[in-house]
Amino acid sequence: MSENNHEEQDEVREESISTLAWFLTGAAIGAAVAILYAPQSGKETRNLIADTAQKSKDAVTESSQNVVDTGRDMFERGRKIVEDAADLFDRGRKLMRG
Repeated sequence: MSENNHEEQDEVREESISTLAWFLTGAAIGAAVAILYAPQSGKETRNLIADTAQKSKDAVTESSQNVVDTGRDMFERGRKIVEDAADLFDRGRKLMRG
């Protein structure tokens, strides 16, 4: 029974991957057709693509920097909490010893 379930899951996974591949292929073809039939000159279309790519790159860079900054802040907060906990532990140990 378990082997049949595993086979069914594999089939579903393969179908999902196939569906995703066809979707991405269709999206790529659609984008190519849209660029080819765009009511702009080739130079304008290339500039539009370059501008969009640059804006996307800038957005990813900014988002990445935000993630790094947030990670540093969280690390520092965690380090402070650990230091405070260690200090409290030492105090408690000293109190228990007398």
